[in-house]
Amino acid sequence: MEATFSQFYKRTPEQRLAILAETLGLSEAEQQILKHRATQGDAPLLIENYLTTYQLPEGVAVNLRVNDHEYVVPMVTEEPSVIAAASNGAKQLAKAGGITATVHSRLLTGQVVLSDVKVYASIDDWIALHQNELLEVAKQAHPSIVKRGGGPKSIRTRDLGEGFVSIDLVVDVKAAMGANMMNTMLEAIAGVVQNKLHHTTLFSILSNAGDQSLTTATVSVPVSQLADQPDKAQQVGKRIAQASRIAQLDPMRAVTHNKGIMNGVDAVVVAMGNDWRAIESAAHAYAVTDGQYRGLSQWQLEDDQLTGTLTLPLPIGIVGGATKVLPLVAINQKMAKINSPEDLMKLIAAVGLAQNFAALKALVTNGIQQGHMKMQMRSLAMSVGATPSEVSVLTKQLSNTDDPNEAQARQLLGQIRNNKET
Repeated sequence: MEATFSQFYKRTPEQRLAILAETLGLSEAEQQILKHRATQGDAPLLIENYLTTYQLPEGVAVNLRVNDHEYVVPMVTEEPSVIAAASNGAKQLAKAGGITATVHSRLLTGQVVLSDVKVYASIDDWIALHQNELLEVAKQAHPSIVKRGGGPKSIRTRDLGEGFVSIDLVVDVKAAMGANMMNTMLEAIAGVVQNKLHHTTLFSILSNAGDQSLTTATVSVPVSQLADQPDKAQQVGKRIAQASRIAQLDPMRAVTHNKGIMNGVDAVVVAMGNDWRAIESAAHAYAVTDGQYRGLSQWQLEDDQLTGTLTLPLPIGIVGGATKVLPLVAINQKMAKINSPEDLMKLIAAVGLAQNFAALKALVTNGIQQGHMKMQMRSLAMSVGATPSEVSVLTKQLSNTDDPNEAQARQLLGQIRNNKET
C-alpha cells in the first residue's frame, strides 16, 4: 500500500483517481461521478491530494431585518429545513420590528507558551518591563496591518499551572480573519523571549477562542404576535422562555439548543468563505464561560414582551484566505451587502437568533418534527431517483404514509410513472 501511494501528492487528479479505483475497487459508475464533479479551476490548488469537488447546496434566507435594514442571506448547508426555519424565524422577528445587532469588539488573541517555568513572577515582571519593546517587534513583523490602522494592541501573561505560562498578544486584524499575520507576530515575539529571557518556547499560535470578537443580537417580540388567541399567545411565550431556561440549567439540552443556533451560523460562515470549525470551537468554548455548558441564547418573558438575546464570538474576516479564492464568496458578500467584518458579524448573529426563535417556537407548539419530516420526505423522494417534476408528487404521497421507507418510496414512484404512461 505504501508503494502504491508513493509521491501521491505529485500526481494529477486523474492519476490519483486511477490509483484509487484500482486499489479500492471503485466501479466505473463511481469513477464517473468523481470525474463529473472534478474542476480545473482553483479547487485543485486549495487542498492536498485533490480528487474531486464535494458540492453542498447554497440557498438564501429571506425576510431578515437587522438594524432597520432588509437582508438576503446566502447559506450553505446540506441539512433540510435550516434555510426554511431561518427565513420563517426572520419573518416573524421582522414583524416585531426586526433584530438589533451590536459588535462589542473585534480583536484576535494569540499565545506564546513557555514550559518548565520555575517562577511565574519572573516571567510576568520581565514581560511587563519589556511590553513596549515586544509590541514594537510584533509591529515590525507585519507592518502592513499597522499602516491600515490595525496591529498589536496589548500583551499580558497568564500562569497556566504545572510550569506553563502563556504570553498573550492581542491584535486588531482589521478586515482579515488574521491567523497568518498573528502567527507571524507571535513567532517574532518568541524569538525575542528566547534570545533575551533565555527561555525556550513550547509553541506560538493564535487562539480561536474569539472572546475579543463578540457580537450580540437582540429582539423583542410582542406576545400577541405568537398566536391568534391572547391566552394561547401568552402560553407560547411562557413555554419559549421556559425552554430557553432549560438550556441554561441542563448541559444535555444546551448542546441541542446551541446546535440549532449553529445550524444557521455555520451555513452563513461557510457561504462567506470563513472557517466554520473555528467559529464552532469559539461558540462552544463561550458557552462554558462560567464553568457549566449553557445555551448561547436566552429568552425572557416580561409582561407583554418576549425578549431574546444571543451573544457569539465571531472571529471572521472578509478578505484573505478562502474569501478571495472561492468565486462564490464575492457574490455572496454582494448579495448580503457585506462591506466590513462588522457587517458580517451582525448578520451572522442575527441569523443565529432567528434560527433559534423558529426552533424554540416549533419545539413548544407543533413539535420540531412537523417541519423536519416534510423536508425529509423530499430527501427520501430524491434518494430513490425522483426527477424534479416527480419530487413534489411523491413527497405528498409519502407524507400521507405511515412510517415511509425507501421500499415504499420506490413503489410509489413506480406507480406515479405508470400512471403517466397510461
